[in-house]
Amino acid sequence: MRPVSIVGIGQIPVQKQTPQTLRQMAAQVVHLAMADAEVERVDALFAGNMLGDELQGQKHVAALIADEAGLAGVEALDVRAATGTGAAALRMAYLAVASGEADLAIAVGVEKMSDGVPTPVLAKALDAEQEVVNGDTLIGKNAEIMRLYMQKFDVPEDGFVNFALNAHGNARNNPNALFKDKEVTREMVLNSRVIQYPLRLFDSSPICDGAAAVVLAPTEEARAYSPNPVKILGAGVATDRFRVFDRADPLFLEASHLSALKAFRHANVHRRDVDFFELHDAFSIMAALILEAVGYAKQGEGWRLAQEMRIGLDDDIPIATMGGLKARGHPIGGTALYQTCEIVLQLTGRAGPNQLSHPEIAMMQSVGGAGATIITHIFGI
Repeated sequence: MRPVSIVGIGQIPVQKQTPQTLRQMAAQVVHLAMADAEVERVDALFAGNMLGDELQGQKHVAALIADEAGLAGVEALDVRAATGTGAAALRMAYLAVASGEADLAIAVGVEKMSDGVPTPVLAKALDAEQEVVNGDTLIGKNAEIMRLYMQKFDVPEDGFVNFALNAHGNARNNPNALFKDKEVTREMVLNSRVIQYPLRLFDSSPICDGAAAVVLAPTEEARAYSPNPVKILGAGVATDRFRVFDRADPLFLEASHLSALKAFRHANVHRRDVDFFELHDAFSIMAALILEAVGYAKQGEGWRLAQEMRIGLDDDIPIATMGGLKARGHPIGGTALYQTCEIVLQLTGRAGPNQLSHPEIAMMQSVGGAGATIITHIFGI
């Protein structure tokens, strides 16, 4: 396997509702990423899209995107891992280049959630026979987990507030963030409506539309395409018991722990080497559980990292540095590719007002469903 680097990125502003079609958004970011890498052709395209077959009535999305982007003839495959779909597309592009099957590959993620009602479609990431049939949804499942966590670890009602405040504060300086114009206060978070107790509006990522893409090349050739290449140092994927309450401990994300270990070993880095962490903060509780599973906090104390404001840009472990899923937005298939673009900008000193001080190593972790699949990537310069 040969080392792989990111040599081009492309993203468009996340919107509540875009007039563009699914294919138009995807083709646009493909062109942006290819222009950034100064290439006119790639060998393979891997597309992440979770909801298109039901919300747009469109399957075979990768081939459609390739055609729309003027890339007919290239290998083009759909990749899915429920709400971790974008990271799965990145992983497949990475493996294609690492194995030598492709010299240039593009990972693109796109979602148009505004077409229809996405909640029941998202629920299909749960067990259709034993959960969805009983009315379970991802929102409801995360509310259940959060309620159990708060009870077991005696978390106060305001224990998760700073996850939202940190994300929204950082999104204000991200031109691609859905909530770039929204100033959020502690009172707004605490007084936001309860979606399903104890989950409030500001504990949840929004429904939105968006797309992002990255071009990958062999590291030994990366400088030929970009003056600012970023290496993918390692990656790991793991699964857990599919249903949360079949797990030995429903409050521990075993797949997060295992996939992080795999990625750390592959990259030969320790979590203490990581300068910032773009995690899957689709729900505040998920951010806390990930921080614990990876080892940044003891079990039951992940929320304290937020409460004590140790997750900000200048703090112990910066997260959601450009707004995260909560405030940049979470267009499912596109999410991890947005995070990848943001990581590239941070590592190459182009993150604007949110720029961290000389970061060298970054981590991204993406969650499929209620933690059944978790994908970790480690990046470096």
